[in-house]
Amino acid sequence: MNNVSTFSVLLLSGLNESKNYRSFFFFLSFLCYSIIIIVNVCLVLTIILNNEFHEPMYILLCAFCMNTVYGTAGFYPKFLWDLLSPVHVISYSGCLLQAQMLYSFACSDLSILALMAYDRYLAICQPLEYHSVMPKQRVITLACLGWVTPFCIIAVSTFLTSRLKLCSPYLNRLICMNGSIVLLACFPAETYVNNIVSNITIVFYGLHSIVIAWSYMFLIKTCVSSLENRRKFMQTCVPHLISLLSFSVTILFDVIYIRFESRYLPQTLKYFVSIEFLIIPPIMNPLIYGFKLTKIRNKIVASMKMK
Repeated sequence: MNNVSTFSVLLLSGLNESKNYRSFFFFLSFLCYSIIIIVNVCLVLTIILNNEFHEPMYILLCAFCMNTVYGTAGFYPKFLWDLLSPVHVISYSGCLLQAQMLYSFACSDLSILALMAYDRYLAICQPLEYHSVMPKQRVITLACLGWVTPFCIIAVSTFLTSRLKLCSPYLNRLICMNGSIVLLACFPAETYVNNIVSNITIVFYGLHSIVIAWSYMFLIKTCVSSLENRRKFMQTCVPHLISLLSFSVTILFDVIYIRFESRYLPQTLKYFVSIEFLIIPPIMNPLIYGFKLTKIRNKIVASMKMK
């Protein structure tokens, strides 16, 4: 009981082994964040400012890129500051805020990916019903729900975590995650509700994966028998599949890292695995959509030529 305390500041120990390479990591991180902001904002502005892109597929893509800007803002500014600072600390409230942003970003990504899969299913498998089922206003509403719902669900977990009494201020991570904070709790019995909510959240977003798999099962079945549908699939679904694959792989590695943190992996590799969902998909997704979707690529190229 004497070890129970209320910590206003947590210490991040993830950068302790990179003292000799901080300038290099700062340059790479700053370059990475700059590219993420530029390519995602470029796509968002292209879609918003051109009426021809005010269609369900592009609206969802716009929401996808906006969510990326939101999620990466919860990591890169603090990480860049830590690379320049001799002491790596974060306030407890700031740590909870970062966890809230990163978890809601990841869950929102999955929600929007599920909406995009359903949109492609309707467009290719049910073309006559597409515009009646997915009018512009409904798509905007669904995209907003894809942000608000994960934020509220994760806010419950964040609130439950904020009530825990911690026995240590040392967080052996580069970033704040709910699971890592819960591990610092003095009384494991107090984390019972946290674990229940966490498992419910996993099941809920696991159902999103079923929706995506169901959509693509019918998509592939429909596209096999039609050359025109195969062309549509290659043009609009392949970027989505690549985004889904990169998201799934990076989140899977992060879950494995959290649940089964291996002592045999190099520390630098473990830290990269823990933040790769904030590096690879945010850069790769807008580039894939920008190059693969002809209308967007042509519009961006035309805008650059005008300048």
